[in-house]
Amino acid sequence: MYILGISAFYHDAAAVLIHNGEIRGAVQEERFTRKKHDPSFPVNAIRYCLEHEGICLADVDSVVFYDKPFLKFERLLETYYAFAPKGLYSFISAIPAWIKEKLFLKKLLLDELKTIDSTIRKNIKLLFTEHHLSHAASAFFPSPFQDAAILTIDGVGEWATASISHGQRNSIEILKELRFPHSLGLLYSAVTYYLGFKVNSGEYKLMGLAPYGNPLSGRVEIYSALIREHLVKIRPDGSLRLNMVYFNFATGLQMTDNAKWETLFGFPRRGEESELLPEHCDLALAIQQVTEEIVLNMAKEASRLTGSTNLCLAGGVALNCVANGKLQKSGIFDNIWIQPAAGDAGGALGAALAAYHIGCGIERLADGTHDCMKGSYLGPEYSDIDILRVARKYRANYRKCDSFDELCQLTAEYLQSENVVGWFQGRMEWGPRALGNRSIIADARSPEMQRKLNLKIKQREGFRPFAPSVLAESLQDYFDNEVSSPYMLLVADVLKSRRNNLPEGYHSLTVREKLYQLRSDIPSVTHSDYSARIQTVHRETNPSYWQLIDTFRKKTGCSVIINTSFNVRGEPIVMTPEDAYSCFMGTEMDYLVMGNFVFDKNKQPDFSAANRTKFLLD
Repeated sequence: MYILGISAFYHDAAAVLIHNGEIRGAVQEERFTRKKHDPSFPVNAIRYCLEHEGICLADVDSVVFYDKPFLKFERLLETYYAFAPKGLYSFISAIPAWIKEKLFLKKLLLDELKTIDSTIRKNIKLLFTEHHLSHAASAFFPSPFQDAAILTIDGVGEWATASISHGQRNSIEILKELRFPHSLGLLYSAVTYYLGFKVNSGEYKLMGLAPYGNPLSGRVEIYSALIREHLVKIRPDGSLRLNMVYFNFATGLQMTDNAKWETLFGFPRRGEESELLPEHCDLALAIQQVTEEIVLNMAKEASRLTGSTNLCLAGGVALNCVANGKLQKSGIFDNIWIQPAAGDAGGALGAALAAYHIGCGIERLADGTHDCMKGSYLGPEYSDIDILRVARKYRANYRKCDSFDELCQLTAEYLQSENVVGWFQGRMEWGPRALGNRSIIADARSPEMQRKLNLKIKQREGFRPFAPSVLAESLQDYFDNEVSSPYMLLVADVLKSRRNNLPEGYHSLTVREKLYQLRSDIPSVTHSDYSARIQTVHRETNPSYWQLIDTFRKKTGCSVIINTSFNVRGEPIVMTPEDAYSCFMGTEMDYLVMGNFVFDKNKQPDFSAANRTKFLLD
């Protein structure tokens, strides 16, 4: 039985194909179109899933969409009615598109599918799952657990903004929901917007900025108190209530009432790309702390309602790996599993799995240890012929290694010499994190590498941290953590024995001055608060990447390297060999490794700027 799951029309459109419950292919549309967070119907992603499996739409039993448009339309109408006459301009802008397209989504989906493959059967099942059920299913069904509490937290689906469910075998029972406009995800996005970052993109930056806040200044406590007193009322069960006087997202075209926020916090909304001041960092730290408190409260309530010792997480807020790390350390649950594509893209997977296990009533078995995500390596892969075709197109100079052992030895030498390497292998990762198949890698011991990567390679803000990839066997040699983190979704502290003492007056330094303090013996992956967003690399799920790091370990005695996504700011992660070569030539990367082919920047012909796509800043 083949089931196709689809998410589209908001952000992060994606397609997933499952066969008898097994994930066969999963990919976001942005990787094909090169438009970050592309919301359009995932034509290319669907084609890939079908072609990878060697089937056509006539072989697909069901197509499942990840939310219910009529419920979402109901929410829009009731919201505009509740706030009327406020929001008239937004109403006039939004409603015609809804009436023309999204209310007739079934026809739109069928028409789009027919453009992909005219063999689609006339009686194909077209199903719709609720948004937070899709998130819950994406978290529970691929997890290692037969029984688990499920916590989903995001901006908003149809009405729900967070949910607590109980997953047992092949069923999910939704026990409690938080409803729009009261939303932890939208609260976090509002602060993201006020601090000058883009909503649905800059939340990562806000999380990375928070550790630069000064806990000794007194401002963090003041901002935290103002948030709790004026913006949100927090209840012990994790539910919350936003004071909508301060927010415009319900009916307006921006997240916040900027004048009210300026009066409240004492500084205006930060302009995009403008200097980061201490008050910006302190507000980021305050909202991060508030977020962590709410997440922990929700988790306690999920434990109380379900009695389970296992927890599964999904929804955009589940990508807040700092909060995840605090949750893991709290001991509320014995085991935690987080869907690597926790955002809306993952809804396509949840929709398909919900149709299979809940809709068809088909049992699932979980062994308590291994998940069903295949390391999240579920996207396209490319052959030597594909790589050679790109090399010939651009008359690129390359060396081909005779064996993978030779390739690892050579690459480890490049890393040891403080070179930056683009690493392109196997199937592309599913989700927002590069996990060693579409990665830029470097030596974590290098004092200058964070600055070099941010400014010369990634072309992004200097304060943003980089993640360590560490051999799973060596995790506790570097980090205060006993739990594996294969999907880079947990933050843990660098061991105290590896830390350097901070200089006197550290907390009064500017962001730039803090950035260049050497905080440990792996300084380029140690954030300003001694934390790191860890990826544990497992031989079972990615033997190639594991072998590379192990080769580096044998040469240097260090089991950790830097891993950041293979892209520049504003660009989706590279998918094809041509994407990779273009990104390599458009930055100051030193080497590109694709399959067993090695490209040395110094030996490449001129690469016209016209060959490089220009991406908008995120």
